[in-house]
Amino acid sequence: MLSETLSTALENYKIGPKIRALRLKKDLGLVQLGEHTGLSPGMLSKIERGVLFPTLPTLLRIAFVFGVGLEHFFIESEKRPEMAVIRKRDRLRLPDRAGEDPPSYFFESLDFPVTDRNMEAFFAEFPTESKPSEPHRHEGVELIYVIKGQLVVNIDGEDVTLDAGDAMYFDSGAPHGYRREGRSSCSAIVVVSPK
Repeated sequence: MLSETLSTALENYKIGPKIRALRLKKDLGLVQLGEHTGLSPGMLSKIERGVLFPTLPTLLRIAFVFGVGLEHFFIESEKRPEMAVIRKRDRLRLPDRAGEDPPSYFFESLDFPVTDRNMEAFFAEFPTESKPSEPHRHEGVELIYVIKGQLVVNIDGEDVTLDAGDAMYFDSGAPHGYRREGRSSCSAIVVVSPK
């Protein structure tokens, strides 16, 4: 069973209506399409109505009948704005580096279902036992907004202390790292974008 976030992400592609449009354009009934694909008319009806999402092999069978590639079903309409809802319960919490104990921070992607992102957004949590992160760099720019606690951001050897409610924008091509300051844990939103 799919999570609500994954179901919503799949619904945004409108795979069922795209199959129905292809079928009607070819003037095929569900029974005829079933004969060509080996799928039951009942299953095809559920797929077209969005009650059931097809597996990739099933979708590939349907694509072959209509002479389209799989990308036909995943290309967004230019008229429709891109949108994704990511529920807290569906986010995956990961340490900054696998195998480090304790990690410097944990992060959760806030935009993982979106393809061709123009930015990446994360929820970052720095537990009380966390240690400073290793300096790293990447192309683009970064924006940090501290939700709770105190965070020190080191940019190219210079420390900048951020309190709850503070934000910071910087060129992420410079070596940078993070460390929690004070006695309580710290959490922040981190947005990374190419220039």
